[in-house]
Amino acid sequence: MSTKKHAEIAGAGFSGIASAIALTQRGWSVRVHEASPHLRAFGAGIFIWDNGLHVLDALGAYQDVLNGAFAAPAYETRTNGECTSYQAINSPGNLRLLTMTRQHLYQSMLSAAQRLGIEFVTSSEAVGASPEGELWLADGSRLKADLVIGADGVKSKVRDALDIPMERERYRDGLTRVLTPRLSLKGGKWDNVIDFWSIRPERTLRILYTPSGEDVLYMAMMAALDDGEASSIPVRPAVWVEAFPELRPVLEAIGDTGRYDVYEKTVLQRWSSGKVAIVGDSAHAMPPTLAQGAGCAITNALGLAVALEEAGSLEEGLQLWERRERPLTDHTQGRASALAASRDLSAGMDWDDIGLKAARHIPTGTSATFSL
Repeated sequence: MSTKKHAEIAGAGFSGIASAIALTQRGWSVRVHEASPHLRAFGAGIFIWDNGLHVLDALGAYQDVLNGAFAAPAYETRTNGECTSYQAINSPGNLRLLTMTRQHLYQSMLSAAQRLGIEFVTSSEAVGASPEGELWLADGSRLKADLVIGADGVKSKVRDALDIPMERERYRDGLTRVLTPRLSLKGGKWDNVIDFWSIRPERTLRILYTPSGEDVLYMAMMAALDDGEASSIPVRPAVWVEAFPELRPVLEAIGDTGRYDVYEKTVLQRWSSGKVAIVGDSAHAMPPTLAQGAGCAITNALGLAVALEEAGSLEEGLQLWERRERPLTDHTQGRASALAASRDLSAGMDWDDIGLKAARHIPTGTSATFSL
């Protein structure tokens, strides 16, 4: 009589939940540990391209995501008031890109996990793990499992306990992410995703204007780390209104919300050690310039479960997983990092196979015939 394989997962973010669902769908028992007392996402917006939508369908979350997400008709770039690129999206023959609040995506995925009866433990902080398959908790518990997954973010304690060689790089720019009401900015061009740039001798600023629902606007506001006025929290609206006067109503509605995060990337020499796998930002944090952080995270989480199902042993499964999934992630991370270093997006997004290779990819474990 066979027994279920068991996984302990550190982190109930997007990659942790995706891992939990994908393993449960393949007969594993799973327990997910979240350090905070509540299951929720940071209050900003998020982009999910074709590849991520395929994964969400495989995980049983797509329909919930669709109900409440926003499908902009176009993606355009405007630099110093001039349109430098325009691309139709979400229409026949074009790429699909849904925008939404992070909480909407999170709740949709969490609901899919809860329908499967997956166990979540809040206020349960992971402080490390061993290659032998133990997850270490802050309360002193040592939980044995057939597989431990570190999905505990950029500052992953699970990853750091394994001494996997790692490279980390930070860039000159960062983002303040905010949500505001859309107010009067509705209809016509205001339903598009618009990448606004202001390039002046004294400073470069960017606002990625993103409708994330009929009444909700997400703005990703880029400024250099050494620009104390533009990177300050709370946001100083006057600095941004001077650069983007057409956005005055929503800029003045920001209030004291938001936080500033510097662009950075993390590259691990390998994604696993013994019986521990590292997924999501813990393994491959990247600048958000291609909007593929979450897409790659949930793609790789699903790919891990599929590889373990296909392989004859855990070791073989982990090797297959990294061999199959890593090249695309490395490519995407590298391209996102190059854009973060260069600010080349001010000239418009390149809608080519280099920049959008991940978006056009049909992920492992998903159906190529699924109609978005």
